[in-house]
Amino acid sequence: MPSIVRVSAVRIAVVLLFLPLTGCTRFLLPLQPAAKAGDLKEVTRLTALGDSVPYGTACKCIPYPRLTAADISHVARHSVKSMNDSVPGYTSEQVMDQLETNPAVQFHVAVSQTVLVEVGANDVHYSAKCKTSVACYDRRLARIRHNLGAIANRVDRLTGGRVTLVMLDYWNVWLGGQYAAEHGQAYVDASHQVTASVSDLIRRVAVAHGGYWIDLRNAFRGPTYSYDETQFLAPDGDHPNAAGHTRIEQAIAKTLALHA
Repeated sequence: MPSIVRVSAVRIAVVLLFLPLTGCTRFLLPLQPAAKAGDLKEVTRLTALGDSVPYGTACKCIPYPRLTAADISHVARHSVKSMNDSVPGYTSEQVMDQLETNPAVQFHVAVSQTVLVEVGANDVHYSAKCKTSVACYDRRLARIRHNLGAIANRVDRLTGGRVTLVMLDYWNVWLGGQYAAEHGQAYVDASHQVTASVSDLIRRVAVAHGGYWIDLRNAFRGPTYSYDETQFLAPDGDHPNAAGHTRIEQAIAKTLALHA
């Protein structure tokens, strides 16, 4: 991706760390100069693409794309519109098709300065056919990577490269925390392996296209990916609750600040 606007993204991230809007504890980072509202004047629209996670399924809360837009708006002192084109159940191929065939989605992306993408979990959803066979799910990875690359390319074309692309992975592509444990150790182990594979390809695509990768395994499960993430999950065990969405917002801010 030839001309990603990284400067505004970093400034946004630094500002988000200190805003009180969500009322939750922030990540502790080395102090950096606070951004001025004028630095954010070009950020007026943010579009989210993906599945039920950015959509906000099961959280009964404000999903993380809106939290991010609200924080930017507070600091920039102008309205920042959040356009959420995420669709529950969508796969990477469906998001790719969205960007090719849906005029409304194309318009939203074209006028945005920041685009968030989180998709891929439904491509490797737990199935009765594959069960806990990791190799069975691995066969789907090449297609996911192709689709994510196509999504990044399409975002680049629609925006003329004048965008900050942020690609998020998952804490778990299946059930997480205690909800996963209820299905046995084989399920837990397979879910971690499949999640790691999907996370790695999302990271690779983000970096290859000049974007940012958000490590949600770290955000939910700690630096060694060993913590129990149940506290961040809705009762369905599959989606983040309000605390989880705040955690994702924080992870976006933390990751971008590390690149400042």
